[in-house]
Amino acid sequence: MGDMVVVRKEGLYCVPGQFYIDPWRPVDRAVITHAHGDHARWGHKHYLASVQSIGILRSRLGQDINIDGIGYGERVVHNGVTISLHPAGHVLGSAQVRMEYEGEIWVASGDYKVEPDATCAPFEAVRCHTFITESTFGLPIYRWDPQQDVFDEINRWWRRNAGEGRTSILYAYAFGKAQRLLCGLDPSIGPIVCHGAVEPLNRIYREGGVALPHTQLVSETDKADLKNALVLAPPSASGSPWTRRFGDYGDAFASGWMLLRGARRRRGVDRGFVLSDHADWPGLLDAIHATGAQQVIVTHGSIPVMVRWLCQIGLDAKAFDTEYGEEDDEAVGATPGEPQAPAEEAKDA
Repeated sequence: MGDMVVVRKEGLYCVPGQFYIDPWRPVDRAVITHAHGDHARWGHKHYLASVQSIGILRSRLGQDINIDGIGYGERVVHNGVTISLHPAGHVLGSAQVRMEYEGEIWVASGDYKVEPDATCAPFEAVRCHTFITESTFGLPIYRWDPQQDVFDEINRWWRRNAGEGRTSILYAYAFGKAQRLLCGLDPSIGPIVCHGAVEPLNRIYREGGVALPHTQLVSETDKADLKNALVLAPPSASGSPWTRRFGDYGDAFASGWMLLRGARRRRGVDRGFVLSDHADWPGLLDAIHATGAQQVIVTHGSIPVMVRWLCQIGLDAKAFDTEYGEEDDEAVGATPGEPQAPAEEAKDA
């Protein structure tokens, strides 16, 4: 048998199964790893995704999409290919796609991180012959501090601003990152206010069983209370008329790209907090090793660096050219080689 998964103009295609994984053009059958916009697009005739992600997918793509959900580890067979979904640890409902056909096992990771957090099922290494991995932060410079250290740093920043009577505005991607941050905030400091793009997603997380602290909209908050509030907003709100209502405020951005000094400077914020929903360099290598795969296919991110390193350590590595990485409200990754500051309003991080 040739490769089980190939790249077509529509997206990643499972040849024997006759379905696509996170296709970027409309297809008949799409298996979706998670609901970020570069992986889950409108227009497919039929969607298959994890049960946990259905609420988010319907909220983003429309309530009337034709979608089936399966639980993690549950198996379905399509055209002789056994499909199962396994936690990717990226955002609520995120999944890796395991495909088994005639004794051969391939796994497509979607986006993933290996440090567990309270908002989604933790990453599960799935043994396979071929592993298709992302490489958003596939450079050795990317190494994350423990998330609790970052949460503590954010709370100290918020507490200091509140003591000075300044609103704290924290920019973060509305789906996934914002909810993860909420789980690390200390509500005793002051009220937590969410932008209108964030609050509806908070409700879906709560409906999915994720415990989040109380949040409210600006319209539900007294002006005096805003002086010690933390405001969670998408990056697109930065510099908009919406932010002017807060008067004197301090602002910050939470993203893996904040590890790069130039990225924070281009954002024009007071502080940058390094927190990513993608695996760092050690996390990528650990995840790849844990699969036991001898063939690794690298997608979106620092592809040449990752492929070269994997070949040097004895794996059969190559790349797929995909259209992932153009998610709204975030920043695209550094190009291979010398790290570059991220472009505005693109990839989730």
